[in-house]
Amino acid sequence: MTEYKGTGTDSSRIARLAKAREDQQKRFEESKKAIEEKHKIESIRSKFASNRDDVEDQLKQATVGLVSYEDFKRKRQDLEQAAAALLEEKKDKSSVRTIKKPRVAKAKLSFALDEEDEDGGEESAENGQKDKKKPGKNPFVDTTFLPDREREEEERKIREQLSVEWEKEQEKVKNQMISVTYSYYDGTGHRRTVAVRKGTKIDQFLELVRQEFHELRGISSENMLFIKEDVIIPHDYTFYDLIVTKAKGKSGPLWNWDVHDDIRMLADATKEKDESHAAKVVERRWYERNKHIFPASRWEVYDPNVKRDRYTIHGDEVTNK
Repeated sequence: MTEYKGTGTDSSRIARLAKAREDQQKRFEESKKAIEEKHKIESIRSKFASNRDDVEDQLKQATVGLVSYEDFKRKRQDLEQAAAALLEEKKDKSSVRTIKKPRVAKAKLSFALDEEDEDGGEESAENGQKDKKKPGKNPFVDTTFLPDREREEEERKIREQLSVEWEKEQEKVKNQMISVTYSYYDGTGHRRTVAVRKGTKIDQFLELVRQEFHELRGISSENMLFIKEDVIIPHDYTFYDLIVTKAKGKSGPLWNWDVHDDIRMLADATKEKDESHAAKVVERRWYERNKHIFPASRWEVYDPNVKRDRYTIHGDEVTNK
């Protein structure tokens, strides 16, 4: 449904009516404001005229009948003075009511003097900031089980400091030199000794050995094996790892790299040898060809989880290769 907007004449007529309505509303507001101002002035005048009306009424009552002008004038003056005095008295009373009465101190007994001093101290403390007093703690109660941020932070710092000191000490140990006795094993022995740091990895050690023998220079360290006490040491291990863990092989300790001959072996081959044996370096292909023959038949990959209570130099051959 469309909206009827009318003609141009209707639009101008509507505009005139709206303008007339605005003018009428404006005149109404002005009239309302003028009436309010008038009532305000009349209320103020009535306050000041009330006393004068009272004087006129009293004067009429006091001058009934024939009274001389002098008496009338004197009577009027007396009434006006009395009204002024009454008005002044009312003003004084109203001002007295507005003044706050002073606080009367309550009577206290003699034994309440101490309490009064304490109250005074409390009132003075209320004017400033009050210090919150913590309740006293019993020093004989064990509170170590309770969370304590300061203690925990101190313990954390101590642990960090000890960890740093331990790391520094281990770095010193890793930089210590050891002499490793080994032989390039190809069925015969070619025993040699090389000095390396304890932190040297097995693959780094094999690189040094490869430079010592002409037969090994064409072979990478990945195709070489390092055997100690009848166990094959993985290339990612270091001498430090074997020393600090007191690792054990099948026929002797893995932390002792010096070689000492056990004279007991010369007398009785059945006795267990406590001294360490020289390490062996072999080619991987040689091991694959001879792993079924002693001593390669005893060799197995080192496993740190295997516990060895005793050493053996014979038996325990690995058959499932």
